[in-house]
Amino acid sequence: MAERSTAAVDVADTSGVEPLPAKAGKVTDDGAKAEKVSGGEMDAARTDEKRAEATEAQPPELHSGHKLARRYRLEECVTRLDGFSSWRAVDEKLRRAVGVHILPADHPRARPVLSAARSSALLGDPRFVQVLDAVEENDLVYVVHEWLPDATELTTVLASGPLEPHDAYQLVSQVSQAMAAAHREGLSHLRITPGSVLRTETGQYRIRGLAVMAALRGITSEHPQRTDTEAIGALLYAALTQRWPYENDAHGLTGLPKGVGLIAPDQVRAGVHRGLSELAMRALINDGATASRQDPPCTTPEELAKAVAAMPRIRPPETAFTTPPPYQRTGYQQGSYRQTSAHNGPAGRSQPVPTPPPPLQSRTGRALKWSVSALLIAALGLGSWQLADTLLKRENDQDDPQNSQPVDGSAKKRAAKPLSIVGATQFSPLDTPSRGEQARNAADGDPSTAWVTKRFKGWPNFGNLPSYADGSGIIVDLGSAKDISEIQVTMYRPGQTVDVRAAAPSAASPRTLSDFSRRLSKPEKAGGQLDVKLDQPVQSRYVLIRVTELPNDGESDWFRGGISEIKISG
Repeated sequence: MAERSTAAVDVADTSGVEPLPAKAGKVTDDGAKAEKVSGGEMDAARTDEKRAEATEAQPPELHSGHKLARRYRLEECVTRLDGFSSWRAVDEKLRRAVGVHILPADHPRARPVLSAARSSALLGDPRFVQVLDAVEENDLVYVVHEWLPDATELTTVLASGPLEPHDAYQLVSQVSQAMAAAHREGLSHLRITPGSVLRTETGQYRIRGLAVMAALRGITSEHPQRTDTEAIGALLYAALTQRWPYENDAHGLTGLPKGVGLIAPDQVRAGVHRGLSELAMRALINDGATASRQDPPCTTPEELAKAVAAMPRIRPPETAFTTPPPYQRTGYQQGSYRQTSAHNGPAGRSQPVPTPPPPLQSRTGRALKWSVSALLIAALGLGSWQLADTLLKRENDQDDPQNSQPVDGSAKKRAAKPLSIVGATQFSPLDTPSRGEQARNAADGDPSTAWVTKRFKGWPNFGNLPSYADGSGIIVDLGSAKDISEIQVTMYRPGQTVDVRAAAPSAASPRTLSDFSRRLSKPEKAGGQLDVKLDQPVQSRYVLIRVTELPNDGESDWFRGGISEIKISG
């Protein structure tokens, strides 16, 4: 079962007052407050009708163990807030942890939440935490999203101190590029905070709650691009200074002193990168003015991403190696273990220590040196004689036909024979096969035809898409269970990470990765040809050649792979 993770739903973050222009309404006993953001000012007015609707729409009474759609089993309630609840759950069909937002179908924000979730799911950008499902069923509306147990909230990262310049540069670069792509599709976030940005173990930043988080809280904005840009500037400011760029404390960070206004990060903390400090100010304040430059403000994520790209690239810090201290001779080696007596000279002075002779220059040393040399020569001669004797015996054994059979009379190991392949299908356990009609090309005996994957952008592991978490590949059907001793695979392109697995002899139509319980080879980066020879034959009918990472397709950030031909011998 997945553990409680910092990659939980961000709507649980209710600490402090949010100083960004897009503020969520405070939760009261009489319901939720939908807010409207306009530039730097917020219209917090609400009608009595909305207040009554929010009061009537109470969170549904659910409990751990409850199932949605006979598939999603609720495990732990992360938060109950403003008429909805958020849970950590388990997708029993795909056996993975997920997050779920649940609210009544008659909640005033149910329709906007559904619309926002479906729009976010269509984006399909791996830089955002993906929406997996959005359903209205049995008087409930629920949104299912990814759960990332290995990711860490930026709030937790900043609790241990500000980021290094290279890490802060990567943060603002990745987040601004991701939000620029979202705004090009007409989507905005409106609640980017340290709690909504996650850092994975590989150093990638992922944003959760795109469009959905604002819909759940009823947040709107007349200038969504400016709102998101200012929020990214606040993230960069916090990453550089470990301070929140407003007077109020928020997200576990201390705010700025009251009455001094917004001051540049390099004036808050010594050693802050000058270019990143000016970039944060250009994103945070409307006039974009700094103490040394008059650059225009960044009012959209696209402008901010271009400003980051125009900066000189900040390289990661080099590992510092400290010079070891000089070797200190001990008192015994320095000859200070014996002090002169008072009558042999002035007190406190020692007799000079004679310089020892060079190593192995004495009579005993020379004898030892010649003895070692003679032993080495003898050992070399003996080894050469034994090697020559072994080679001669091997040649005689090959020439003598009587020695072709082993002494113990055991049968000579027979040569492997090709096995006929009766069928080939695409391995795609988590999604509909995208190139299933090409699967037979991988076992048709013609290396000029191949099964080729789609092109994926961003990451070699099939674009980091959840539907390809187990990879893809070809399942070969031998017609019946047969002894397998060798597998030869001709790759469509070198540089793919591949492993070979086999199903149990009694398996019928295996589809998922767990059905192929026998691992015939470890994952390795293959060249143009992959040869797997088994020490002992393995009996199976179905063999899986699985691809988990793809090579570059010749263009930046695009990846593609495939399999040209598969041969199996037994």
